[in-house]
Parts: sequence; C-alpha cells; structure tokens
Amino acid sequence: QVQLVESGGGLVQIGGSLRLSCEVSGRALTNYVLAWVRQAPGKERESVATIRWSTGNTGYLDSVKGRFTISRDNAKDTVYLQMNSLKPDDTAVYYCAAKILATSTYRNWGQGTQVTVSS
Repeated sequence: QVQLVESGGGLVQIGGSLRLSCEVSGRALTNYVLAWVRQAPGKERESVATIRWSTGNTGYLDSVKGRFTISRDNAKDTVYLQMNSLKPDDTAVYYCAAKILATSTYRNWGQGTQVTVSS
C-alpha cells in the first residue's frame, strides 16, 4: 500500500509562488505514475500534472503549462509541484495521488493541502 503525505500549501498573492511536496512510502515506485490533482469548491477534481516515476516523463493541464513544474527526488521518494505565477483560479485543495502504470484509476491519495491565491 502506498502512503502519500502532502505539505507546502498556504496563502499567496496573485503572481506568487509555492512549492508543494509529497512524501511517498510503502512500495517501490518503479511502476507508478504520480499526480497532483486539485479540487476547487463546487468543481470536479482535475489532474494538473503527472510524472512517470521510472522515466521522469511529465504531463500538464493546459492551463498550468509554463507555470507549474512537477518533479521527483528518487533518493527522498518525494514528488514536488513548483507553482509560479499563481492565479485566483489556482485556488483549490491539492492532492497527491498514485496509480500503477497502465491502469486508469488513482487508488492512493494523500490528505490534501489547501492553496489559496488572494487578490
């Protein structure tokens, strides 16, 4: 069973930056995809960034391309989301999630961390 613990959320002004961290434990991640998924009040969850652990290949939601960067530290089993040029629409609870490669469902989730972008 994979355990995920997020940290790094908070309140930031428009245009500011935050870095989220997700510590992963419980299983080797060679065959996993890790994602940052956000949910704003009244909206559905959306995946903002993904990373294939073994290769480092990444993918992004169009609205965050060029502003957000997902990365991983193999030695620390940690996934990061660097968020720059933050906008009010980025306000949401951000979750770290994991799924086995080639499956469609993220079955392992962290507790979430709140990101609020104020004007």
